[in-house]
Amino acid sequence: MTKQFLNWGLFALLCLIWGSSFILMKEGMKVLTPYQVASLRIISAGLVLIPFAAKAFRNIPSNKRGMVVLSGLLGSFFPAYLFCIAETKIDSSLAGILNALTPLFVILTGISFFKLQIKTAQIIGIVIGFIGLCLLVAAGGNISLAYFSYALLVLLATLLYGINVNMVAKYMQGVGSLEMASLAFVSLLPLCLGILYFTGYFSLPLLQKSYFISTSASAILGIFGTAIASVLFYMLVKRAGALFASMVTYGIPFVAIGWGIWDGELVNAIQVFCLAIILLGVYLANKK
Repeated sequence: MTKQFLNWGLFALLCLIWGSSFILMKEGMKVLTPYQVASLRIISAGLVLIPFAAKAFRNIPSNKRGMVVLSGLLGSFFPAYLFCIAETKIDSSLAGILNALTPLFVILTGISFFKLQIKTAQIIGIVIGFIGLCLLVAAGGNISLAYFSYALLVLLATLLYGINVNMVAKYMQGVGSLEMASLAFVSLLPLCLGILYFTGYFSLPLLQKSYFISTSASAILGIFGTAIASVLFYMLVKRAGALFASMVTYGIPFVAIGWGIWDGELVNAIQVFCLAIILLGVYLANKK
């Protein structure tokens, strides 16, 4: 009972953190480019985790260090850039729908490459959850397919998420969550600093209010939405399994609704009904 309660607690906390990431990305890209926002996100996460990197390098077996770095690339680095680039052309409703494909990609990649065993009830749960999410976004309106190629970038990010979740669940048992995250993000620091340099970030008037706010939003996104969230996510994958952890993508839109209410938007009965459908899907997918 205590274990299950903690799993759901991690689930809810990740939904809160990652659901708040979209508004931070939007704030960051008011004056910065997508490449700069994504780079600042990874760099902020890496800087926070530097104190733990040396211990992580010693504790993680040498034959798993490369896989840890690969996990950072698949689960954080590439998706960070893909989402930022995509959201310059597609609306958040479409991005939210496509992001919810992560559990389906967990199943597909798990069956194809990781010998994942999936029951019929779990597949039904994921389909129900995805239908509920589509209805939720439809209730909010404004779904545009005008920039299909940019939508494919989000789709690619969810595919990478699916591969990473299965990889962590199968090969990273026994490796600490904090150690995985710190080694992964610190190893990405030189690459992201190079991207910032070549995009002209350091020549910008960073002390001006607009640039300072956008940089701060990107840094907060990295510290909470990447560093802390990655540690929690690795922990959840190893505690509750790949499929349950991937269902976090279904909770993210509800945090966005909360931000909408805070910003003066109204939540209607249809959205509440869609919430019930999605929670039913999460329950079925997690049912033993």
